[in-house]
Amino acid sequence: MNGSMMQQPLLISSLLTHAERHHGEQQVVSRRSEGDIHRYTYREMGARARRLANALAAHGVSFGDRVATLAWNGYRHMELYYAVSGSGAVLHTLNPRLHPDQVVWIADHAQDQVLFFDLSFLPLIEASAGRVNTIKVFVAMTDRAHMPVSAAVPGLLCYEDLVESHAAQFEWPSFDENTASSLCYTSGTTGNPKGALYSHRSTMLHTFAAALPDSLNCSARDVILPVVPMFHVNAWGLPYAACMVGAKLVFPGPFLDGKNLHELFEAEGVTVSAGVPTVWQGLLAHVEANNLKFSTMRRTVIGGSACPPAMMRIFQERYDVAVLHAWGMTEMSPLGTACTLKPRQLALPAQERLAIQAKQGRAVFGVDLKIVGEDGQALAHDGQSAGELLVRGPWIIASYFKGEGGDPLVNGWFPTGDVATIDADGFMQITDRSKDVIKSGGEWIGSIDLENIAMAHPAVAMAACIAARHPKWDERPLLVVVKKPGAQLTREELIAFYEGRIAKWWTPDDVVFVDAIPLGATGKMQKNKLREQFREHCLPTA
Repeated sequence: MNGSMMQQPLLISSLLTHAERHHGEQQVVSRRSEGDIHRYTYREMGARARRLANALAAHGVSFGDRVATLAWNGYRHMELYYAVSGSGAVLHTLNPRLHPDQVVWIADHAQDQVLFFDLSFLPLIEASAGRVNTIKVFVAMTDRAHMPVSAAVPGLLCYEDLVESHAAQFEWPSFDENTASSLCYTSGTTGNPKGALYSHRSTMLHTFAAALPDSLNCSARDVILPVVPMFHVNAWGLPYAACMVGAKLVFPGPFLDGKNLHELFEAEGVTVSAGVPTVWQGLLAHVEANNLKFSTMRRTVIGGSACPPAMMRIFQERYDVAVLHAWGMTEMSPLGTACTLKPRQLALPAQERLAIQAKQGRAVFGVDLKIVGEDGQALAHDGQSAGELLVRGPWIIASYFKGEGGDPLVNGWFPTGDVATIDADGFMQITDRSKDVIKSGGEWIGSIDLENIAMAHPAVAMAACIAARHPKWDERPLLVVVKKPGAQLTREELIAFYEGRIAKWWTPDDVVFVDAIPLGATGKMQKNKLREQFREHCLPTA
């Protein structure tokens, strides 16, 4: 027997319709590439998104066509999020931090038809436009007064001209909720990037989960500033969640330095933000150097890579900003876990609470987790047993776009490539990437733990731990460190800092000081480059 309820597809356009109707006066604030502040409402955003949907149709964009963006976090990018997916096309957010060769390959693989770009990415467009095969239309996301002239991009269109020349009367179409909505390529795979093709249904379910109190905890009372880029896994779903709950949205544009972020936090009353640890390092350095504080921000979501406990402690103890550690992947839309404490854990001493917060957290409803050993058998959730982390759920990929790489699943589970533990309360902790784990004398050493200890040293700005070859133990830990400006620190001092903090045999064998650690397009440390750079490094023998 079936239930007798209405059949209404879960579509992304319904989020914008809801925001217009019930939060129409709520603000969307953007710092533009031109340096000024743009301010309007959800109601105005909805009208412009419908104009843009008409413009897409007028330029031949059909149901299922891919529409690419190369853009920062801003109101025009937000309009594209809804105009493209809402009209039945597929939003493809290209990562502008990639090399032009990679951008061309990905755009061709996706078969993008139209590309919208921010002016700051004009050089990247000029290096790519003549080489892509399927893109017919390039649109500069600016007004007529700021339109560039480029011989390398003939027929360049103006975003504001497109919006203004089309009517706001547009009925969002209804279609199957399993229709593709957006496409993101992951850089975390081997070989060429692979595409994760999200559906309207998966995105809507992810949005419900992301807004939950024990997840990202979004509400109409919040002022949300996503530092995580809209070109990286849809800014962790925050542009959708904000419309669902009616929160004020603040976009930083390309200005992600500590000074500009702090000014925007204070001017707009930001209550919650989200980003990767490398961004927060710059923000905290600015705040500390100038004896500043946070007047309204009370929590920040940190993901992308493990948050060093030292950073967590500074945010919480010095600035009264709660840190929510979260974890996910492009293949997971991305949210998988959030480290929200349970009632009895809130009563624990501060140091014990911090140890739990350093974990990636509990699975949000909709995501199932398990860890398996080398034999593929499930391991105990005892907080000690470490194995490969597998996930499944309605917003996790079943296959990559176009079937690239074959079937990625193992008995219906997606292998994340992370090594993790899960404790009896369900808190998961990433101990390493499977490709980064250090195996010394047959025993695993978690590089993340060693990095976190190094980051707690007051002279260390950034640290990466990699495996170095050893004649007896096969592999041993090598620490690669960037010192804070003006700081003095020796190899011996840093190695001594580990004493009493870990098992002695885990202690790094050597320390190398460098000016910078290579970062990937999403702000993660590129350990593969470090392993190549220090492939021939000779560890001390004594």
